[in-house]
Amino acid sequence: MLRGLVHVLAWSLATGAATTLSWWGVHSVMAGTVYDPPRALPVTAADASTREPEPRSTAASTRRPEPARSPSSSPAARKPTPSASPSSSPSPSAPASARVSGQVESYATEGGRAVFDLGEASATLVSATPDAGWSMQVWKTETWIRVEFAAGAERVSVFCTWHDGPPRVEIGTY
Repeated sequence: MLRGLVHVLAWSLATGAATTLSWWGVHSVMAGTVYDPPRALPVTAADASTREPEPRSTAASTRRPEPARSPSSSPAARKPTPSASPSSSPSPSAPASARVSGQVESYATEGGRAVFDLGEASATLVSATPDAGWSMQVWKTETWIRVEFAAGAERVSVFCTWHDGPPRVEIGTY
């Protein structure tokens, strides 16, 4: 009887140790990957307005766009800054008629950055990233896309329309 109790005790300790070790290993690997939302990095560069524009080339399609924001510039004075190159792979979620790849343009605002692929008769949103302390909301239809950055009562909208001609982008602060 005592021998059976020793075997059960040894089996319980070995099973408990194996379960604990397995749980700890899986938990430590999965803790930072499963439910954490993706993080967008804020774009901050004070010297972006003094840089010379670089020539565009199709070989640099994976290069990040240069920062275009300057803390001292006003929202009305900001202009779109083109990213590295024209896009060669259209968005899979866009309809076939709207997947005409054009010029990828980046628009930096006080609240964040919106990047559009501007085709000849349509546009697609490539990405939208709010700055720290700002939130973002996106609306899409067949003829326009609106990205709104918000912080408290302050709102900045990047509005891309193409219903009556080629795509054009307007930035408004209210």
